[in-house]
Amino acid sequence: MENMGKKANEENPDVFKIRPAARHILTIGRDLIKDRYAAIVELVKNSYDADSPSVNIVFEGSEDRSRYRIVVEDAGHGMTRDTVINKWMVPSTDDKLKRRISPGGRTMQGRKGVGRYAASILGNDLLLETTTDGVKTSIFMEWASFEEDRFLDDVEVLVESEETDLPSGTRLTMTGGKELLAEWDQKQLNNLKYELKKLQSPVKNIFLDDNSEENFQIHLRLTNFLDDQDYVIDEEIEPYPIFDLYDYKISGKIDSEGTGVLTYSFQKIRNAQDEIIPFELGAPTDCGELFIDIRVYDRDKDAIELLIKRGLKDESGKYVQKMQAKRLLDQANGIGVYRNNFRIRPLGDHDFDWLKLNEKRIQEPTQRIGNNQVIGYVLIQSEEQSGLIEKSARDGLHENHAFEQLKKVTGAVIKKLETRRYDFRKKAGLSRPTLRIEQEMEKLFSFDDLKRGISTQLKRTGIKKDIRERILKIISNDEAGKNRIADDLRKTVAVYQGQATLGKIIDVILHEGRRPLNYFKNQVPNLTYWNDIFRKDKDLEILEKILPIADGIGMNADIFVELFARLDPLATGKRGKKKPFRLTQTIKSTVDVLKEELKKSEISVKLDGPEDFEFTGWYQDFYAIFVNLVHNSVYWLNEKKIPKKKITVSIETENDKLQFIDYRDNGPGIEPELISSEVIFEPQFSTKPDGTGIGLAIAGEAASRNDLELKAFESDLGAYFRLQPILEEG
Repeated sequence: MENMGKKANEENPDVFKIRPAARHILTIGRDLIKDRYAAIVELVKNSYDADSPSVNIVFEGSEDRSRYRIVVEDAGHGMTRDTVINKWMVPSTDDKLKRRISPGGRTMQGRKGVGRYAASILGNDLLLETTTDGVKTSIFMEWASFEEDRFLDDVEVLVESEETDLPSGTRLTMTGGKELLAEWDQKQLNNLKYELKKLQSPVKNIFLDDNSEENFQIHLRLTNFLDDQDYVIDEEIEPYPIFDLYDYKISGKIDSEGTGVLTYSFQKIRNAQDEIIPFELGAPTDCGELFIDIRVYDRDKDAIELLIKRGLKDESGKYVQKMQAKRLLDQANGIGVYRNNFRIRPLGDHDFDWLKLNEKRIQEPTQRIGNNQVIGYVLIQSEEQSGLIEKSARDGLHENHAFEQLKKVTGAVIKKLETRRYDFRKKAGLSRPTLRIEQEMEKLFSFDDLKRGISTQLKRTGIKKDIRERILKIISNDEAGKNRIADDLRKTVAVYQGQATLGKIIDVILHEGRRPLNYFKNQVPNLTYWNDIFRKDKDLEILEKILPIADGIGMNADIFVELFARLDPLATGKRGKKKPFRLTQTIKSTVDVLKEELKKSEISVKLDGPEDFEFTGWYQDFYAIFVNLVHNSVYWLNEKKIPKKKITVSIETENDKLQFIDYRDNGPGIEPELISSEVIFEPQFSTKPDGTGIGLAIAGEAASRNDLELKAFESDLGAYFRLQPILEEG
């Protein structure tokens, strides 16, 4: 086989250098780059790095439509002949990585040293013309030569320099024929315009000490490029006009330790006061400092009309129509990630839901926001500071730990907005009403208003009293029958809610049952083995091997018995009548269900209450109430990394009657507005990033079945719930 490498040392025939093939340039250019939009973006970034105040992008076709050219031109500092030869023509150079800051003070966008070769996807050839200090340097590349020549160092590139009166700057011209021109259509050119509109963040970069990186203007011009001669673009690229017309917004800086301050504001009503929200992740972000700005838009009919009234206009200055407004939202939506003012594609594309917002909205449609409702900006630090590494193909960030943390922090901020949006929409009657089962069944099967109305009407019409009473008795008999059905429904609902609660502690079953199951798996074959030998030889010494195994099986069987005894109240499929039970012991048994999880999380539980007090109700409901309360406490105490974690339960009685049960933990607590609105007890509402929103709803329903109400109170010491008898009105 012919030797393909290049000798590094003529004196040593076994030492060679790696020789890249000529098509290596195309591999890191057109083959590596994600698409033609990304190629344009890379060239725009190069103009930015050159300290140019602007960049002009021109798409132009020849008169006979046989050829076209794409020009990217800037007024930056240009390049010397030496820079062109020793840096621009050197693939993967680390020049910008070393410099980091441009002469004009801008943070360098280019780091990989390959972005300029993306031009190979835009045409058949490339003409580079760059001017600095009165000298113009030009090179011309035909990309086909990189396919024809064998090795990269076999390709010869002519570099010419001459004196000139031209101002400093760089001009790249890519040309192509019909076959490449045919790949562009009006939709793709519109997409390019939208890409450029979203390229720079309109949010001020708070990581900068000055304005050196601002005011970079992009101009796009397109003439005679498509068969449709009326399709012309000639405009300065500006952010979407919808940017400041949001319904809800949350923004703020989060430091690398995971703490920060957010500001929540909304424009659904006039003169609404902003809310300042302390943010505490409970741990370092592991992705550096972040600045997050999330803007949400309702998409119902009235919201779209309000959006237009706030000033949504088209490029000609006219108010848009509803369909135009919806299309604009469709184009602009998405949460982009920006580094040094420029977006990292495809994060922020309208169809790239990297935070899985749509999946979460399917589960909780009334509370969650979808990707088509949000325009967001997440500003990140450099790769060295954040650990967020951009892929060489310019198709996003490496999915490492830092990226997972970025998703976690951004999701937590969005959750703050979602809870407030949900609360406002609920109060304003804008969201679908949530179903509180006990309350709804009371309304459904209550005949009191009906009987009063009929009695009044019969009396007015002169119907005798005895006839009125017989009619009302018929209604009362029907009411009694309906209420028996309602009781059956309540019991069925209670069983299902018990099953849902049991599902939340499935980890308890798996964790505590794994050890005895492993023992059975390992020791039962040993028991069988020794038993067979004993039956054959009748050797009493064999019993000394059998008896410890048998004892171990008995002990592990007891673990199963005790485990299922604790879980039994949650697993029952039937509910009888209310019965008296010892309340303190029942709550203690409930806490014991999660004792292994509490021990693992180092959470202490203190329970105070009279041992002999009996409460008449359904003890299964108390399991549901306290399993869900404890489950929430375990989550938040662990999530916020609280030192000396504890839960306290206090039972107060008077004259053999329950006064209240106080449940507290020393976790992060509950935000006051969520307490005042009681939204935390609504089904599907949750402040956990991936919560289902059924825990407290189930606990509230279980309390109602026992003529109790579960209330949350404000506390500076953590979460505070009170379970108390429902007070009779009047």
